[in-house]
Amino acid sequence: MNHVILKPGAVSLAEWRAVYRGTPVALDLAAQPVIARSAAAVAAILAKGEPVYGINTGFGKLASVRIPDADLETLQRNIVLSHAAGVGEPMPVPVARLMMALKLASLAQGASGIRPATIELLEAMLAKGLTPVVPCQGSVGASGDLAPLAHMTATMIGVGEVFVGSARLAAGEALAQAGLAPVTLGPKEGLALLNGTQFSTANALAGLFGAENLYRSALVTGALSTDAARGSDAPFDPRIHALRKHRGQIETADALRALMAGSAIRASHLVGDERVQDPYCLRCQPQVMGACLDLLRQAATTLETEANGVSDNPLIFPEEGEALSGGNFHAEPVAFAADMIALAVCEIGSLSERRIAMLVDPALSGMPAFLTPKPGLNSGFMIPQVTAAALVSENKQRAYPASVDSIPTSANQEDHVSMAAHGARRLLGMVENAVCVLGIELLAGAQGCDFHAPLASSPVLEQVRARLRSEVPHLDEDRHFAPDMDKANALIRSGAIAGLAAALLPNVSGA
Repeated sequence: MNHVILKPGAVSLAEWRAVYRGTPVALDLAAQPVIARSAAAVAAILAKGEPVYGINTGFGKLASVRIPDADLETLQRNIVLSHAAGVGEPMPVPVARLMMALKLASLAQGASGIRPATIELLEAMLAKGLTPVVPCQGSVGASGDLAPLAHMTATMIGVGEVFVGSARLAAGEALAQAGLAPVTLGPKEGLALLNGTQFSTANALAGLFGAENLYRSALVTGALSTDAARGSDAPFDPRIHALRKHRGQIETADALRALMAGSAIRASHLVGDERVQDPYCLRCQPQVMGACLDLLRQAATTLETEANGVSDNPLIFPEEGEALSGGNFHAEPVAFAADMIALAVCEIGSLSERRIAMLVDPALSGMPAFLTPKPGLNSGFMIPQVTAAALVSENKQRAYPASVDSIPTSANQEDHVSMAAHGARRLLGMVENAVCVLGIELLAGAQGCDFHAPLASSPVLEQVRARLRSEVPHLDEDRHFAPDMDKANALIRSGAIAGLAAALLPNVSGA
């Protein structure tokens, strides 16, 4: 995908994924008349002289305060400056760009009262690579992601900082260098830009995109570990899963069976193997990973809907000339989706760690202790399994649902909030932890298969082993382990391992 044209309300997950990965983005020109009508509706509402929330009143608990017409520009500027109260590390640039694009598509649906010039500035900043420096912490995911979106909006009025390439510049300077001018916000515009779930949604989508690769990579490492342990592929028989009827379980079993097809290691143990059943970490992969797949797909459906919706307040209805105050800014759907992704990511890593632990245990694997030819003199994979256990434990703690918490804000006007922002923000860190667990499993599975030489695994798993061995040799004697792990982690993180088996793996959400 060379370019993404945002069609407000009809952007696919594949297009949002492309935006996240850096594809240039522009707004569909067909949105221009809709945007103009919405801005004209705000002007018409103001001309009536009646108090309308967010247009000529204060905000939140101060909604009853009427603001004179002469102060309306100041009102919009003040809300941006006062609400830019976030803390913490800046959003990663890809996530911040995605947030900007989500806001652009939302505003362009013509229900927010934004003038064309203001939308054009946001679009131009995306096109020219001006990414606001937005602190990650400070949103409770209701009344919108106010603090982070205020930091984004502040750069549009020349306040704050932006990233331009590797440089971090004052917003006014960066705009000037790009040939852009700060905007003076008109009535409703500051609130429209601040209100909405785009910070939470961008982070949740980033987590989803990482989890897609994680799930697909874990099927490959899981199949490799099954072969290394001389495990059975009988639990992947389609008749078993047809009886349970879960789509994700059926597709996962199909993939695992295909990944192991043609394995000489497996064929050598079809007769004479005294084991009756494998441990759950091998045998129950379709059930556990299939449930994760179903969960990720459900989250993807929710997030695609949210990404194509309008979530600020009040909403403008040009045909009726009305501004209606509601609660679309409440990010409960995003919070639930983020919690589901967190559960899936945690379980993917947890199951992988159990396979690593099984492989290093000679009583279970039948291989040398800790996968080293000379245990005792060498420690082999002893401590990498400990590292995997530490990462899984950390993810278990992070997986506690964020959506069950609420702390009232704004003097109890906003008395129930979603906590979607940090529920979504934790996901990339959880994904990275799980990536490192899968990297360790990739190394362990390949090492285990090495012990079965000259027997080979399946053709596709042999490609995976060859890709790894092009960078990481077999472990004969103990050596500095961290560089090996770094290389394996990079192969997982980049999607290279899943890519080698892409034709055999289920799509998560149009991946």
